[in-house]
Amino acid sequence: MIAREAAEAVYREESGRITAALIRLSGSFDLAEEALQDAFASALETWPERGIPDNPAAWITAAAHRKLLDAVRRDATRRKHSAALAWTTPSIVPPPEINDDTEMVYPDDRLRLMFTCCHPALNPEARVALTLRTLGGLTTAEIAAAFLSSESTLAQRLVRAKRKIQAANIPYQVPPREHIAERLAEVQAVIYLIFNEGYTSTSGARLVRADLCREAIRLARLLCQLMPREPENSGLLALMLLHDSRRAARLSAEGRLVTMEHQDRKLWDRDQIAEGLGLAERALDAGAAGPYVLQAVTGHNGCPFHSQIAAPQA
Repeated sequence: MIAREAAEAVYREESGRITAALIRLSGSFDLAEEALQDAFASALETWPERGIPDNPAAWITAAAHRKLLDAVRRDATRRKHSAALAWTTPSIVPPPEINDDTEMVYPDDRLRLMFTCCHPALNPEARVALTLRTLGGLTTAEIAAAFLSSESTLAQRLVRAKRKIQAANIPYQVPPREHIAERLAEVQAVIYLIFNEGYTSTSGARLVRADLCREAIRLARLLCQLMPREPENSGLLALMLLHDSRRAARLSAEGRLVTMEHQDRKLWDRDQIAEGLGLAERALDAGAAGPYVLQAVTGHNGCPFHSQIAAPQA
């Protein structure tokens, strides 16, 4: 049981990072996911007998890398193309150094994966599903349940998205500097779309889905970590934190939405409000006045959060 819990913890915390690295090495979403799943299966077989390794994430990464190599070699051997084997095997070995300026500024594989999943060539539904599947670590069943879709329908959507990436030759990279602002807006929009679906659900019996709100906030934190010099990332995170701070007060005991003026402000999360305001103000100090920053500063429906904190009993 302890080994399973350790494996689940690694999956929740590190699956996005490992998957992103495997996709970079293999150039294939399917191979990367299969290798990761096999590595976790091996962990569940090995760890109960041999003990949990000192660095479980490193163990999983190494095991997934080995299984990725094995899968590529098996495929090449099966096709009996020696030239393909000679070409494919070196392609999944990390280059000794990266000289591209963009790669040096944004070295984390997860950022490349984020831009790939949120590419404008994919439709919005595919971007959301692929982002949650690869970076969020949610299973196909979990994503399908969140959006009230059948697991088979969601699986087909993911397959089509992956095929689109391959057919359209969508690059697995951070966009060039001259296109970074435009493409970053696409990434931010996908994260905010996930949050909005959780904050005010468009379908289903539950009006608020806290799991989707939390996942969007986690992805925004990741984006801030990967691109700390982009103030609008902070603005996006701030806006979602400020909205989410009111979650406990937004539903009545009967499950109905409660508008802001009728909410019990004692239920608002003060820590989230303080963090959100701090992020927004630092973004403003950096000279940013984008839509997410401005919305975070002014608050929902033009009602400043500063005044709400000052008068919680109003």
